[in-house]
Amino acid sequence: MTALPKFRAVVIGVSSGGVQALSALLGTLPADFALPILIVQHIGPDAGDGLARLLDSQSPLHVKEADEMEQPAPGHVYLAPPNYHLLVEPDGHLALSADLPVSYARPSVDVLFESAAEAFGPALIGIILTGANHDGSRGLAHIKARGGLAIVQDPADAEAPQMPLAAIAALAASSVDHVVALAALPALLVTLTHRGTCHGQ
Repeated sequence: MTALPKFRAVVIGVSSGGVQALSALLGTLPADFALPILIVQHIGPDAGDGLARLLDSQSPLHVKEADEMEQPAPGHVYLAPPNYHLLVEPDGHLALSADLPVSYARPSVDVLFESAAEAFGPALIGIILTGANHDGSRGLAHIKARGGLAIVQDPADAEAPQMPLAAIAALAASSVDHVVALAALPALLVTLTHRGTCHGQ
């Protein structure tokens, strides 16, 4: 029996106010953060890779747009490219899809969260940050149903509280593991990634 990390990945969904929120979060995480981070930020179809380059310049972690069939690595951050859904395959590789928008969005938070929940099960941390719609609430509920951990930014702390409120309502407040201010999130993630192990072959 060999010890495996309790968590294998972090997924984040964010919309309005996301650039500032992601800058604050990623800029504060340590360079040796132990998990890959997969992010859907709602962006326009012609946005280019400017967000990835901006966040990469502000974070000790390496931030890039996700590539098809890429294997996510610890300490790396992968953004859904403009106009593509980001998914996780059952074997943990990343995939991109040009399927129809979900919750009026492509990329969609729900698509990432639901596929990651199937791939990682209880070894997944799902996070909903600021945003002005309900995308991600169904996906976060799916993460919880598969045994993963659900974190939501405190709506009172969010630039746009609608996404956090929708996520809390979808799970019911008792089912959200942590409702936190953005400033407290980096320390919480570091604590979670260093806490406990599970065992497997």
